[in-house]
Amino acid sequence: MSKWYIEKGDQGDIVLSTRIRLARNLNEFPFPCRLDSEGKSKVNELVKSAVFENDCKDFSYIEMKNLSRIQAVSLAERHLISPEFASKKDGSALILSEDESVSIMLCEEDHIRLQVMKAGLALEEAYDTADKLDSMLDGRLEYAFDERIGYLTQCPTNLGTAMRASVMLHLPALTRCGQISRLANTVSKLGLTIRGAYGEGSRANGDIYQISNQVTLGITEETAIANLKSIVLQLVAQERAAAAEIIKNPAQEDKIFRALGVLKNARLLSTDEFMELISVVRLGAARGLIDVELEKINELIVSMQPATISAADETVSGPAARDAARAKAVREAIN
Repeated sequence: MSKWYIEKGDQGDIVLSTRIRLARNLNEFPFPCRLDSEGKSKVNELVKSAVFENDCKDFSYIEMKNLSRIQAVSLAERHLISPEFASKKDGSALILSEDESVSIMLCEEDHIRLQVMKAGLALEEAYDTADKLDSMLDGRLEYAFDERIGYLTQCPTNLGTAMRASVMLHLPALTRCGQISRLANTVSKLGLTIRGAYGEGSRANGDIYQISNQVTLGITEETAIANLKSIVLQLVAQERAAAAEIIKNPAQEDKIFRALGVLKNARLLSTDEFMELISVVRLGAARGLIDVELEKINELIVSMQPATISAADETVSGPAARDAARAKAVREAIN
C-alpha cells in the first residue's frame, strides 16, 4: 500500500501535510510518568484490544523495545512518532496503519497520543478520521475527563480539547524575504505558533515550517481548526505572492536550475545540502519553472532523511555511505 505522504493534496504547492493529534488518558491509571513497566503494559494491552477488537486489520502493533535506534529515529523522521518517543523503550508501544496515515503512541507523555496525517490542507478530513477513532476507543475505554475542564492530560497546556492541529508548510520565498519572524510574532497573538518541521526547538530545514494551535482550553475543536485554516490560507497566499516576485529575478531562476543540476548529478549529498537544494527545486516546480512532480519531491523529503535511508537498507551505515545512497536515489528519482 502506498504511503499517504506520496500524495499531493489541497494547496499542495505550499502545504505539505496536515496533522491532528489527540491526547487521552485512562481514568484508572496514573499518568505514564508515574507508571512502572507493568502498569504501562496493562495500558497498552487495553488500548491494543480496543483497536484490534474493532476489526482494524490494516493496523500493526509495535513494541518500541523491539526496534533498533535507527528504526525508531526513522519513525520520528517520518513524523509518525515524536522525537522524544523515539528514545523510549520499556513499556512504550506504537499502533500504526499500513499507509502510515494513522499512528497511536502508547505511554508517551500521555497514555494515548492518537494522530492522523493527510497530504495537503485537510484539517476537517483529518479531524473527522481522528474523531471517529477516538469515539471508537472512548466506547471501549474509560477516559480521564472532567465536565468543567475537559480531557485531563499530564501537561496542563493540553487540558481541554487536548487537540493539536498542525499544518506543514513549505515557505522558501517568505524565508528569503525575511518574513518568518514577523509572521511568527503575528500568529502567536492569535493563539498559534510557527516552529521547525519537528516541533519545538527544531530548525526549519528545507524552509519547512509547522504551524499549530496553542490554545486547547475554553475552545472547541471546530473553532481551533477554523482559526488555523484561516491563517494557513493567508500564509499560502503570501508565499505565492512572494514566490511570484522572486522567480522574476534571473539570479533566483538560475539558482533553481543550478540546484536541479546538482541533484541530477551529485554523487554525494549530505542531509543539509539535500534539504537546501530540494527546497529550491520544489519552489521552481511549484511555480511551474521546472518539470518535476511535487509528489516525487515530497516523497524524497521524507525518504532521504538519515535514519530512514539506513532503516531501508541495513548495509548503508555511516554518513559517507548514506550521502552516497542519498545522491544515487535522488538521481534515479528526478532524472
